[in-house]
Amino acid sequence: MPRILIVEDEAIIRSALRRLLERHEYQVSEAGSVAEALEHDPQRFDLVISDLRLPGEEGTALIEAAAPAPVLIMTSYASMRSAVDTLKLGAVDYVAKPFDHDELLATVAKALENHAPSPAPAAERSASPPQEMIGNCTAMQVVYNRIRKTAPADVTVLIQGESGTGKELVARAIHRQSRRAKAPLICVNCAAIPETLIESELFGHEKGAFTGASAARTGLVEAADGGTLFLDEIGELPLDAQARLLRVLQEGEIRKIGSVETRHVDVRLIAATHRDLSALSKSGEFRLDLYYRLNVMQIDLPPLREREDDILEIADVLLEGACRRHQREGLKLSRAARRDIRDYPWPGNVRELENALERGVILAEGNLIHPDDLGLKPATGTHYPPAKKSAPAPTPETSDDEEDLSLEDYFQHFVLEHQDQMSETELAQKLGISRKCLWERRQRLGIPRKKSPRSRSA
Repeated sequence: MPRILIVEDEAIIRSALRRLLERHEYQVSEAGSVAEALEHDPQRFDLVISDLRLPGEEGTALIEAAAPAPVLIMTSYASMRSAVDTLKLGAVDYVAKPFDHDELLATVAKALENHAPSPAPAAERSASPPQEMIGNCTAMQVVYNRIRKTAPADVTVLIQGESGTGKELVARAIHRQSRRAKAPLICVNCAAIPETLIESELFGHEKGAFTGASAARTGLVEAADGGTLFLDEIGELPLDAQARLLRVLQEGEIRKIGSVETRHVDVRLIAATHRDLSALSKSGEFRLDLYYRLNVMQIDLPPLREREDDILEIADVLLEGACRRHQREGLKLSRAARRDIRDYPWPGNVRELENALERGVILAEGNLIHPDDLGLKPATGTHYPPAKKSAPAPTPETSDDEEDLSLEDYFQHFVLEHQDQMSETELAQKLGISRKCLWERRQRLGIPRKKSPRSRSA
């Protein structure tokens, strides 16, 4: 059913036109001014019918704002001059008031037929969430519209948001809606690869380029040739690798480690971070020229605590998936559990919500998941600093918490004491964990990473 937006300040005319169009199976929305029309996001409609004379801006202001949706202008100030001027500005057609119903319907049908999008663009113009993304709050509508507008434009995109907000889902949505959808999407977490290997992983190396390089290897940038490269947590990329990446963006060229030859690559880069790259560039931890190259289009993802209208919808979808995985179909959240989920601040965002629901599915007895099954305690809303002595009387649960906090105290003390003398890889080895786990605990405990000079990592 075609969607039409009517922009008319006279309510009687607006209502009459709406009834006429709805009788002929059109889906109609209304606005009384250009400003009100912009709140409806006119780009998602198949046609905009606007009066020329409106309070504030004239209806012709919508011609550009609604593009690529066609705009049909109507006015009681009918004259050849105004008709020509309106068409020159890009209006699809012009109708004089009072209009003949049959004539108007014919003009509307013609405008829709001449500007009917092909199936792919129609999907791109939709304001509904991209595949795998859930929620329709105002903040996410802004994200969806930015994805839709950004995806066809072959430019670099910087996605910013807290950990667990779904930055990779945004990258996948951009890739699927882009002209590169049939080419590969290569996803890389820069924090999960040791500093000594990151350049080799991204740009490749020749046989014998360094100790252990027993064969030539193609880098992930080259593997994404013709497609999209998604670099998550790009703020963790070492400075040397940043310089190489800048070369890729500026010249479209890569050079493998140990090679003297350059190779051309055609890659669209999407980067993501939870850190302030502008601040990092001022402190010298991130190249300012690379930041400017990355920040062509920016998409800011809201944290889950700012998506109150979406939290329960997301929880229901994640719960359904957890029930399928554990073969416990039919489980529901109790009223108290839904209230706690809605009110909890979710510092870990969607990832933390998913873990809580997984826990609830496993622990629930009967057909309802209760707050105790989710394990959402007030203390977990603030991860740092750890709570000290003013604790309630010991229970099995608080004993477990105290043990966890003592381990976190040890981790925090060890990292702060040795991070100036050890690399991230050495710290992880001493702690008996992976480098990715080290990075994740840093984020959870709020311990900033100290960049070591490259001369010391030889």
